[in-house]
Amino acid sequence: MVVETIGEAFTLGWRVTVRCSYGRSDSPSSKSSRECNYRNELDMETLVWTRGKAFPLSRLESRLRCPRCGSRNVVVLFQPPRSAAAG
Repeated sequence: MVVETIGEAFTLGWRVTVRCSYGRSDSPSSKSSRECNYRNELDMETLVWTRGKAFPLSRLESRLRCPRCGSRNVVVLFQPPRSAAAG
């Protein structure tokens, strides 16, 4: 089963975590003036209320901003329930 919307993920009991990746780089030679490591779980029910059931999961990352540093450079991690992942 392919889950494509916030409504489907909410119904199936998925969890969503977001982390700020401001100041991080894959290059070992690059140096950042500061790095934000803020991470938090988002409330799926609130996402359904504010974005609607049909909002695509693929667009969520582009709509978020870190509440600590204001960066839009965030990573969204979706976690299906353990029972769904095992079966």
